[in-house]
Amino acid sequence: MSVQTTTTPRATGFVQVSIALQTLTIFLQAISAGLLLSTSYGETLHSVGARVMYGATMLYVIAAIVAWKRGGASPRPILYSSVFLVLASAQVVLGVTHQPALHVPLGVLMFGLSVLDLGRVLFGAASGAAGSSVRRDAELPV
Repeated sequence: MSVQTTTTPRATGFVQVSIALQTLTIFLQAISAGLLLSTSYGETLHSVGARVMYGATMLYVIAAIVAWKRGGASPRPILYSSVFLVLASAQVVLGVTHQPALHVPLGVLMFGLSVLDLGRVLFGAASGAAGSSVRRDAELPV
């Protein structure tokens, strides 16, 4: 029986699903923003979508904490997810106060950052494992 010192697949999977859900909900917010401008039901969809996006962002924070505490993952995703939660909070405030000059660019920024973070979570694990072994070799005494 071996002791596992790396992140468990379950914890990693929870983080991957939560960041993918966050990215998807932010993308759907862009679609509902277009509907907001062109249909009578767009405002309702965008309002409901904002709540779903905020919930997905909170789920990402929880997933990052669980992966760190129980799965042995790095605590760094807790920082990333917390930043997203702050951005989502600002986005909600800007939307409620009808400030599209700030709300729209922040939404674009959030989507871009979420896509980058999703790529890091999905593809960084494989390259991160290889990169960490290289660093360990470099630190060995000669």
